[in-house]
Amino acid sequence: MSREGADHALRTRAAERDRISSDLLDLESHTTYRLLKDAKLRGATERRWARARESLAALWSLYDAYRAVLREAEQVRASRTRMGAEQLARLTELLTGESVVLRAAAEPVERRSLRGVADERLTLDEAVIRMDAFFQEVTGALSDIDAVWNALLLRLDAAAADLQRIRELAGELGEGGDPGAVYAAEEAELARLRSAVVEDPLGPPVEQELDRVAGMLAAGRAEHEQAVAVKAEYARRREDLVAALDRVRAAESEERLAYGAVVVKIALPPQAQPRSRVEPLAAELAALDASAGTWVLRAKRLAALEDDVRAAEERARTTASALYGLLARRDELRGRLGACQAMAVRKGLAEDPETTERYERARALLWTAPCDLTRAAAAVDDYQRAIHGGK
Repeated sequence: MSREGADHALRTRAAERDRISSDLLDLESHTTYRLLKDAKLRGATERRWARARESLAALWSLYDAYRAVLREAEQVRASRTRMGAEQLARLTELLTGESVVLRAAAEPVERRSLRGVADERLTLDEAVIRMDAFFQEVTGALSDIDAVWNALLLRLDAAAADLQRIRELAGELGEGGDPGAVYAAEEAELARLRSAVVEDPLGPPVEQELDRVAGMLAAGRAEHEQAVAVKAEYARRREDLVAALDRVRAAESEERLAYGAVVVKIALPPQAQPRSRVEPLAAELAALDASAGTWVLRAKRLAALEDDVRAAEERARTTASALYGLLARRDELRGRLGACQAMAVRKGLAEDPETTERYERARALLWTAPCDLTRAAAAVDDYQRAIHGGK
């Protein structure tokens, strides 16, 4: 190597060493690495981390040998201001030759050979390539473990928070019993899942089990929050229900009036006969007042009853509107029939026997009480097609 080439190579290798040293320090300060150093692991994770530790030990051993070569090279360069041939030859050997020596590991006596095991020699480039492979083995294990911990430990913490909140709410409801015993089975399941995630994150997946338990606890928390709200608002919401039942009565009264007004004019099926829902709903409210169940159960029944009352009022009002709409439909068909008759006159078809017959059939259906709207609509369409030449 020339003097300039040797100095350049030495500077490049020094920067490389500093970069590798920084990466190794970052590795040792990595949160997951520090946790794993003293963690109690098992299963697939224990085996994976054991391989990673072996790679890490080999990495440090190789790094020490690599660094020793560079240290010697720097000492050779510092020995003289202007290097001579001897120094250049040594630097060339250190920086480009197989200068990194890996001492053969001592084997247990039962596995030794009298021929011995030769040390391994590598160039600096080969040493860096091998160190990188060891580094990737370690960081790959860290990445895989870290991904599972980041994804599942936060969810386990959230589920545990839901459980704690459920117990606080159970205490607020004050229905007897030990709030700490609420969801005891789910608490045990959470502990089991946490142990599996912490000790063997690379083992059998637990996502489905965690989904189930976390879902139950989230639903339980929502139920208890609703129960606490219902307990505080029960008197007001009961009064609102009584008022809502009065609105249902009024809506059903309007429905009956609509039915009475329409049934004499429009043919209606038997199922159109109004059926009151007020009495069953009022009975459900009375049963809710007398309920001895928990506030969680009462909250569910109250919410369901409120929905049923709203639905009953909406159904009655919709039905009344639909019934009156049948009268409007009949009037619309009568108007269409008149317009078609006027068109028939303009086209000179007013005296046509077949066209006249169709008109009379449609008119008879529309002016007969109660009117069969389905047949009447078909008759009007038939008359209109006849006027337009069957189109």
